Amino acid sequence: MDFTFTDDQLTFREAVSRFLMTEAAPEMLREIWETDSGRSPSLRKNIAEQGLTSLSVPEDCGGLGMDDVAWALMTQELGYYAIPDSLADTAYVAAGLIKTLAEGAGARGEWLGRIAEGSIRIAVGHPINPLVADASPADLLLLAHGDEVHAVPRAEVGIEANPSIDLSRRLARVSWAPAAATMLADGDAGRALWAQTLNRGTLSVAGQLLGLAQRMLDLSVDYTAQRKQFGKPIGSFQAVKHHLADVATRIEFAKPVLYRAAYALARDEAGADARASHAKLACGEAAWLAARHGIQVHGAMGYTWEVDLQMFMKRAWALDASWGDRGFHKSRVADAILADGAALGPGHTFEE
Repeated sequence: MDFTFTDDQLTFREAVSRFLMTEAAPEMLREIWETDSGRSPSLRKNIAEQGLTSLSVPEDCGGLGMDDVAWALMTQELGYYAIPDSLADTAYVAAGLIKTLAEGAGARGEWLGRIAEGSIRIAVGHPINPLVADASPADLLLLAHGDEVHAVPRAEVGIEANPSIDLSRRLARVSWAPAAATMLADGDAGRALWAQTLNRGTLSVAGQLLGLAQRMLDLSVDYTAQRKQFGKPIGSFQAVKHHLADVATRIEFAKPVLYRAAYALARDEAGADARASHAKLACGEAAWLAARHGIQVHGAMGYTWEVDLQMFMKRAWALDASWGDRGFHKSRVADAILADGAALGPGHTFEE
């Protein structure tokens, strides 16, 4: 199978990259980190005006109707620029859950329309995450009570802030009371929705981790070209070259894993759970290696506020444990490949 991106998909990614390059310079990120909310209304407004909030919303609700493969490209750019906004949580993870609801469930059409126009923030409290990201600035929270899916207005939720190493990703413990009026689904339907949401959240984080890995590598390459020792750029030393080459290799090996997982989610394949977990593991390893080697080539100054590397490194550390830690995802992969009759080998990568 020819699994290359179309010209339209590549053009879309380039356009997003150019937009975020101007909207999310490191100096602007530092300013947003120091605000009370960690969010910028003007940035969200500009993102919405570019149509990025409408990607997953069906066309009949004012969106573009794009699938998980498009988000596999989009989330890499969100990670590369460490965007201080919950765009993926609202426009991808929450939108994916809401559009799967039965017609007439809650305010489905209204929510999707508001997501598309960028006038609503939605936080997702999946059972796998003990803390909810962006619960405080959210207008609506999607929360779990057993297998039930509830849509709870912010005014009905108690918020207890929890410190985070990533100052633009505000975390909180939430308290709330389930009610029949807020329930969207239960039983088998609720379980299926939370399972799909777990995979979307996992894929979203995996893409961001891969983008972060690439940004940390680029920053490290730039630094080693400028920093000199013994009259030579440190990038000319063999040991430094090996460190950076290891990161580049890990990134290239993670990309097809991410794209294959996105393809599986987009087509609701039976093995999507394991593929999403594999993507998060592969992209997480790339990000961790990029952070570790980035610190080594920068020296101790890589941790300091003045150096851009620390912002992307902290985001990678914060995202690594979200939507399931490594143990959870390794267990899902192990269950898939050790199952009786597991379809393994290159011939099973795609169905004929």
